[in-house]
Amino acid sequence: MIFVAESAKAKIAEIRQTQHLTDEHFVRVSVMSGGCSGLSYKMDFDNQSRLKDQVFQHNGVKVVTDLKSFLYLFNTTLEFSSGLDGKGFVFNNPNAARTCGCGESFSV
Repeated sequence: MIFVAESAKAKIAEIRQTQHLTDEHFVRVSVMSGGCSGLSYKMDFDNQSRLKDQVFQHNGVKVVTDLKSFLYLFNTTLEFSSGLDGKGFVFNNPNAARTCGCGESFSV
């Protein structure tokens, strides 16, 4: 399961409205090679399903990921941080053994 915190839900709703996204659009998250810790997160809006997609619905938000990424994202919570030290969307990943200072990359 991939979870969506209230903070992320609110920001996603705001983005959906400002970018005029339809109900067919969902949040796609994935893990890619790169970053100072070896793996980095990617998040987009998408409206095209792919073979072997893993689909989750939490807190009223549809989140989709590919099977390989899900192995790294299992039980992760998508959050949104704002304010003076706000970083934007944040992945609170219990599987990450190490993260970089900016929080955008991790290793397992």
